[in-house]
Amino acid sequence: MRLSNVSTIKEANKFLKTYWPKHNKKFSVKPLKQGNLHRPIDKGLDLDTILCKRKEHPLRNDFTIAHDKRLYQILDKTIGKKLIVEERINRAVYITYKGSRLKYKQIVTRPLKEKPKPKPKLRKIYRPSPEHPWRNASDDRLMLGKAHLQNKKASEELVLTEA
Repeated sequence: MRLSNVSTIKEANKFLKTYWPKHNKKFSVKPLKQGNLHRPIDKGLDLDTILCKRKEHPLRNDFTIAHDKRLYQILDKTIGKKLIVEERINRAVYITYKGSRLKYKQIVTRPLKEKPKPKPKLRKIYRPSPEHPWRNASDDRLMLGKAHLQNKKASEELVLTEA
């Protein structure tokens, strides 16, 4: 088209009307046998299941699968871990497991996640070292208490011997 100085779409359409017959005459090959050589489709063959997009998805614990940014809830009970989503030419979606179709519904709005309960904060208990003055003060008080009890017992014993 460049050699023929074609620069617009109208000129290109005109050029192609004259070009195609020459091209086909030069490059076409006649078949050995004339006629329709297509075979009829077998009765048990389902072309819709063959000519579709298939994708495998894991089944979640809540019996949902995510496909094309959409959530689907599986309504049938199934033990399968992997399900196959089939997208047909007419945009129909089928979810299958081992060749059998499963009932499902699309989840339009995602349920809100529950916020986890906050864990209680643990207080760190401060324990002073054995050399801490506070500990020494309490030890002194204990010693004073024991000495007081010993003095009291000794005075009671003295009283008993005098009588």
